[in-house]
Amino acid sequence: MGRTNLILIGMPASGKSTVGVILAKVIGFDFIDTDLLIQRAEKKRLAQIIEERGVDGFLEIENRVNASVEADHCVIATGGSAVYGEEAMRHFKKIGHILYLKVDYDAISKRLKNIKKRGVALKEGQTLRDLYDERVILYEKYADTTIEEKGDVEDVVVRILKVIEEG
Repeated sequence: MGRTNLILIGMPASGKSTVGVILAKVIGFDFIDTDLLIQRAEKKRLAQIIEERGVDGFLEIENRVNASVEADHCVIATGGSAVYGEEAMRHFKKIGHILYLKVDYDAISKRLKNIKKRGVALKEGQTLRDLYDERVILYEKYADTTIEEKGDVEDVVVRILKVIEEG
């Protein structure tokens, strides 16, 4: 299993799952949403896991589940906090091309209405701005390619296809 997958990273509400489903259909790949894998493994919603285990406990689970993903010719949409798991990110680097869907802070803050229900790994006292600034550094560190989101989902998919074609 080489680097045959496309792995999407980025902030919550950056469109990873939406873009991922459409991209997978267009290129004939399967689609994996790692948040759903975590929920299936734990038999709980993300928000419940965070509530019961705390942010650090959730991040440990997320890292373990992500590091164990076995995939070939898949588009993989990760949770926004996946970049905190070094083991998982090393694994993703080995099995695929990592695409960072970059969305500016103002757009993210408008899209994220109920951060608690969404299951966002936000530490005690941390603001959305703090989280954004902290994660952008990690997204840029792990990304093979950055796709700035400007426009609609189809535009993002077209730009990803261009990256694929250019090799």
